[in-house]
Amino acid sequence: MIQIINVSHDFEIGKKGKQATISVLKNISFSVQKGEIVTLVGRSGSGKSTLLNLISGFIRPKEGEIWMNGTKVTDLNEMKFADFRLNHLGFIFQSFQLIPSMTAFQNVELPLILKGLSEKERIQSTKDMLDKVGLLEYKDHYPSELSGGQQQRVSIARALIVNPPIILADEPTGSLDSETEEDLLRFIKELNADLGITFLIITHDDKVADIGHRTIQLVDGRMSEEVLYEAQ
Repeated sequence: MIQIINVSHDFEIGKKGKQATISVLKNISFSVQKGEIVTLVGRSGSGKSTLLNLISGFIRPKEGEIWMNGTKVTDLNEMKFADFRLNHLGFIFQSFQLIPSMTAFQNVELPLILKGLSEKERIQSTKDMLDKVGLLEYKDHYPSELSGGQQQRVSIARALIVNPPIILADEPTGSLDSETEEDLLRFIKELNADLGITFLIITHDDKVADIGHRTIQLVDGRMSEEVLYEAQ
């Protein structure tokens, strides 16, 4: 489902003529199989967020290849990658990334507007998805009127609305209290078990790492080890 082949990346810092190169990722290779939950762990600065941005296509690797769902995405131009993201990837963020001026319904509906679905299709699909995450009664609430856990569920509903085979999550529980975190992790496991969605989750939280079928550790831009877990 996801294949990373010899990916390396660096950033240049400083002014022209006085630039320094900072190596962030060094020869990373791993794969994520269909229906897996894989967690990617590492300290701040280990390169895990950079790797997620590379997989998402927001930046391009200096070396190596990335394949997703049978497509070599590192060969796609910006427009084609944007279309690929819309049809194949869902995103869950620590800060939710909801649009504050839009209701829960409008936030979840937005990807369907971008896909060009009719109003009738959008309304029914959005209601069904909000019902699936237990928030249909909150459809007219704005993000500021929702708890952190509810906002994250809206974010998940938006990620799921286009039926993506892959969801990429960046510290999805980082803004939640411990009880809400447990509810969210339970929900992710249910989505994986019931719908077969593949998850790649970046985290520094052991509780989140423990839901993975596999955990990959990054240390100073290199894969240090791969730890196998029984899914909880």
